[in-house]
Amino acid sequence: MELIPGNTLITATPQEGRELALAVARKSIGAIQPDADVRKTLRPGYASDAEALTMAAHVVAVEFATIAAANDYWRNQP
Repeated sequence: MELIPGNTLITATPQEGRELALAVARKSIGAIQPDADVRKTLRPGYASDAEALTMAAHVVAVEFATIAAANDYWRNQP
């Protein structure tokens, strides 16, 4: 199972880094709960739960911080 698309955290821009963070977070959830039917069943429960959505956003933020660090914060460009 490929958890890091393209097997690299290096991206050209912060936008690409953010997109990669979303992809990595989604792949991580898929790895944790591999049954797509179960994920689909659970989705309505967290889709309307502000706390659950905030936690999901936090997962993406952590992934983005990791990717940003791997990219030396996009080579320290302003």
